[in-house]
Amino acid sequence: MKIAIYTLGCKVNQYETQAMEAELLARGHSLVPFEERADAYIINTCTVTAVSDKKSRQVIRRARKEAPEAVIGVCGCYAQTAPEAVEALEVDLISGTAGRMAFLDDLEAVLEDRRAARLAGEGPRVTVDDALRRRVFEVLPAGGLEGRTRAMLKVEDGCVNFCTYCVIPYARGRVRSLSIPEAEAQCRRLAAEGYREVVLTGIEISSWGAERRDGSGLIGLIEAVCRALPADVRVRLGSLEPRTITADFCRRAAALGNLCPHFHLSMQSGCDSVLKRMNRKYDTARYYESVQLLRGAFDRPGITTDLIVGFPGESEEEFRDTLAFVEKCAFSAMHIFPYSRRAGTPAAKLPGQAPNAVKEDRARRAGALARRLEAAYLDGWVGETLPVLFEEEKDGLWRGHAPNYVEVFARGEDLHNVERPVKLLRREGGSLIGEL
Repeated sequence: MKIAIYTLGCKVNQYETQAMEAELLARGHSLVPFEERADAYIINTCTVTAVSDKKSRQVIRRARKEAPEAVIGVCGCYAQTAPEAVEALEVDLISGTAGRMAFLDDLEAVLEDRRAARLAGEGPRVTVDDALRRRVFEVLPAGGLEGRTRAMLKVEDGCVNFCTYCVIPYARGRVRSLSIPEAEAQCRRLAAEGYREVVLTGIEISSWGAERRDGSGLIGLIEAVCRALPADVRVRLGSLEPRTITADFCRRAAALGNLCPHFHLSMQSGCDSVLKRMNRKYDTARYYESVQLLRGAFDRPGITTDLIVGFPGESEEEFRDTLAFVEKCAFSAMHIFPYSRRAGTPAAKLPGQAPNAVKEDRARRAGALARRLEAAYLDGWVGETLPVLFEEEKDGLWRGHAPNYVEVFARGEDLHNVERPVKLLRREGGSLIGEL
């Protein structure tokens, strides 16, 4: 059977899609681009914002319109939190964020009997559980999409932070963790397959091991993974909560030669009163302590973050406090999001919902500051040499990333999946140009 998959959302969704792709190929199916005719279409949805919900619905409608006879299977976070809305879109199969292999079993079954079911007027097959009752981590095969130099390894699922703006705990459930022996085994397999970088990902990897209540912590997993891999295979971390960064974490992390000095510290706001309304578990003092600890342990690490602007009740003064804190932290790169009102979250009911024009203006101002800080960080590396893992050829140059996640371009031949030292000559926009 020909099967096409469309993925929305985060790296965890991307990871789970590649696992489904590997399984479908192993079962004898063929994968085709989503724009081509297929026997079945899988839409792996996202619900992190209202825009994500809208995009998920649009993709589902497009698939049904362009392939009326095909089977449409929908999974992921939007399907988990709004199965009734998905059911109204004339799909054949609805699953959530658990049981990916069972979802594929159901897809094959629906492919077999779809015509009979439709003739009988049957509705879609729905297998959505209660995410908050999950207690077991679903192990999926790690890997990357074809041609990639980096592989993703999902080591954690779920979140219990319950930030006031977020629906993800209801879509993903409580914290569940991949065991260290399984993580080591998957890393050894990835290295044998030729991957040169492994990205540890999850919904909230800082909580890895928390459900075991035995003192397990993320740094122990990182040490095990780094040591399971050859010294020339990098390990990169997904998004971290500031509480993860302690003196002990930094001391142990700095001793790992293949750990990339790139840390994405989730921030969301640089104002304590806004952080409190968000129900974040830190204040700006604790956040800045994490930044300083990392800079004390690593040579100019890449420190990146997320920022939500226009949160309910955010005043102009609070926003200016955030801009000042962003400048103090001097991030190497930032993702900036206007606040998205999510039905069913406490923040949706807070007073002071900002007009779109205000959110757009603040996103523009924060973006201008972020670009200035990024340029300063990149300019600081001009004239120096960094190892670059090259991924693809683009416009006559090879593109890759240094360990600090700086994007680098250089001329060369046959550099795919090759790491080479590069002398950094100049900055162009958000990238550095260098020579081997």
